[in-house]
Amino acid sequence: MPAMDGRTVVITGANRGVGAATATALSHAGAHVVLAVRDTQRGENVARTMGRSTEVRELDLADLSSIRAFAQWWSAPLDILINNAGVAGHRGAQTKDGFDLQFGTNHLGHFALTNLLLPRITDRVVTVASGAHKAGDIHFDDLGLRNRRYGFAESYGQSKLANLLFTLELERRLHRAGSRVVSLAAHPGYSATSLGTQGQHRALVAAANLAGRLFAQTSEHGALPTLFAATHDLPGASYVGPDGRGELRGSPTLVGRSSKASDLAAACRLWEASEELTGISFGLATD
Repeated sequence: MPAMDGRTVVITGANRGVGAATATALSHAGAHVVLAVRDTQRGENVARTMGRSTEVRELDLADLSSIRAFAQWWSAPLDILINNAGVAGHRGAQTKDGFDLQFGTNHLGHFALTNLLLPRITDRVVTVASGAHKAGDIHFDDLGLRNRRYGFAESYGQSKLANLLFTLELERRLHRAGSRVVSLAAHPGYSATSLGTQGQHRALVAAANLAGRLFAQTSEHGALPTLFAATHDLPGASYVGPDGRGELRGSPTLVGRSSKASDLAAACRLWEASEELTGISFGLATD
C-alpha cells in the first residue's frame, strides 16, 4: 500500500471488524482517518489503538437526519469515502425513517451520505459489497420486503446487490458530470466478524463463531480488497475481492459480478427510486 500522508479518509462502521482493520491500516500508512460510527465510545477505543491522526464522529446510517448532520459538519476536502458499514439479520427491523433496516442502512444510508459529501470528495468512493449479491434481487415493487415472506438471505442479498448497482450508476453519473472522482466496489470474502450475529440464538452465534475460527480469514486480511480499491489506480466501477476459490479468501484482485449487478437499466432505476425515498439527489451539478 502506498504512503497516505496528507490524505483524508472517512470510513463508515470503522469501530469493529473489517472497518476497524481498514481504518488502522490507512492510519498506519499516514492518512488522517475519520471513523464515522454510531457508537462513538467504541470508536474512541479503536482510535486509541491506532496512535495516529484519527478522529471519531457520530453517524447513524439508519437515520437520515444523522446523515445530514454529519454531511453539514463536513466542510474540508475529502480524498476518499469508504462506505463500509453494514447490518445483517435483523428480521422485520426498520430504520428511523421506516425503511427495511438492511436495505435502509446498507444501501440508502450510504446513497444519501455519498451524495451529500460528493461536492467535497476529490478522489474516490469505495463501497463494500458482498458475494451475497449473487443471491439478491431488487424488488422494485416492494423494496422494504413487506408484502412477501421476509428472509435474511433475500433482504441482505438485495442490499448488497444494491451496493453494486449504486457503484455502477454513481460511476456513470460522475463520468457524465466530467468529474475525476471514481466509484469502486470491494468485498472482503469470508472474514471472521460479528456481522449477522447480533440478536441471534446463542447456538447459532456459537456455530457461526466456530465456522469463523475454522474457515474464515482475519478482519485484517478481509480489509485488503477495500484497501486495494482505496489506494490503487483502477478503472471506474471496478470490483475488488479475494483471489482464492469462491472469492472467500486470498489476496485482492479484480473480480466479476453477477449479470444482475451489471444491469445498467436496473442501476438507473434503483438510483431514481433511492432519490425518491431519501429526498437526496446526485451531489454534483450536471449540464
